[in-house]
Amino acid sequence: MFKRILSTLLIIGSATANITCAESNVDVAKHTMVIAHRGASAYLPEHTLEAKAMAYAMRPDYIEQDLVLSKDDHLIVMHDIYLDSTTNVAKVFPARSREDGHYYTIDFTLEELKKLQVTETFSMGEDGPQAKYPNRFPLWKSSFQLSTFEEELELIQGLNKSLGYEIGIYPEIKKPYFHHWEGKDIASIVLLKLKEYGYSDKQQKIFLQCFDAEELQRIKFELMPAMGIDLPLVQLIAATSWGEKLIDVDGTIKNYDYDWMLERGGLRKIASYADGIGPWYPMLMEVEDGRPRANNVVRRAHRRNLQVHPYTFRAEPENLPEEFENFNQFLHFAAYQLQVDGIFTDQPDQAVNYLSRPHHGKRGY
Repeated sequence: MFKRILSTLLIIGSATANITCAESNVDVAKHTMVIAHRGASAYLPEHTLEAKAMAYAMRPDYIEQDLVLSKDDHLIVMHDIYLDSTTNVAKVFPARSREDGHYYTIDFTLEELKKLQVTETFSMGEDGPQAKYPNRFPLWKSSFQLSTFEEELELIQGLNKSLGYEIGIYPEIKKPYFHHWEGKDIASIVLLKLKEYGYSDKQQKIFLQCFDAEELQRIKFELMPAMGIDLPLVQLIAATSWGEKLIDVDGTIKNYDYDWMLERGGLRKIASYADGIGPWYPMLMEVEDGRPRANNVVRRAHRRNLQVHPYTFRAEPENLPEEFENFNQFLHFAAYQLQVDGIFTDQPDQAVNYLSRPHHGKRGY
C-alpha cells in the first residue's frame, strides 16, 4: 500500500515541481487557501490514501477528511454514511443492507470494511453502475480501499516530516445526528483522536468543520473545554432542501432549516462559536444579465471575523457554472471579487497554480 502511495508521490511530484504556494502580491492582500476536496478527487477515487498522496504532492494548504464511524468505533474517511455509491459492498455483503436498501458504514467492522474495493462515485442505472463523473478515473480499475483517520493522519504527518512541508488537515464530522441516533458520539471520538495526534490548539494547521450547528456549539462550549483543547471550527452551510441534517419534530422527521445562517443575525450567532463558514459558492454571488457579482455575505462574514471557505470548485467544463468560460475565470472571481479566504476544489493542482500567480487584481484569465 505505502509503496504504491510513494510511487504516486514521485510521479506527481516531478510533474508539479514548479508549483508553489507563495503569497500572491495582489490587491487582495491575503493568500487564498486551497483545500483539496476529498484529496485529488478529480484524478483518483475520493478519500483513498492514493488520492490524498497525490493531493499532497500538489501542495495545497489543507487536505480534507470526511469522517464516519464503523460498527467498532473506528473513524473511516469517506463522504457518506452509506457504502453504496463508492464500494462493492452489495457484491461482498449482499444481505447486509437495511430496509431502505442502503448499506451503512456503521453496520460493518473495520475488518469487514477493509475487504471492500473502492471506486469512483457511481449510481446504479439500468445498465449497471454509472459514474457520476464519466471523464474521471474509470470505475473498478486498479485497487483502492477505505482508510481510517489514523492512517491518513500518519500519512500527512509523515510526509510533512519527510518533505519539510506544512500541509494541514480539514476534517468534517459527518451527520452527528445520525450517529447519536445510533448511540454513538462521533464528535467526542474525533476530538480525542485529534488530541492524540497533536492537534490541540489553533497553532496547529487544522480546521474542524460540520454542517450541524448545535453539535459545533456542543464541541465549542462543552467537549473541547473538557478535553483541554481549542481548535478552529467552521460552520458548513447547506440548502435546507438537501436534508444534510434531520431533526425529530413531535415524532416527525424533518429537514433542519439552514436559512437562518445567512439571514439577519445569523452570522453574528455563528461567530459566537465558530471561526469560519463553509457555504455553497452560489450563496456568495448573484447574477445579473448573465454576469456574476458578489453579494454581501463575504463582507458581512469578514466584519464578524469569520473566514469564508466555499465549496466545491471543479474544473471540468461540464461542472463549471455557466457564468464562467473556464476554471481560471471561476478562481479569479472567487479570489478577487468574492475575496474568499479559501476554496475547496477537486483539482488542487490547477487551483494552486493559478492562485499562486501575481495577477495584481487584473482579469488574468
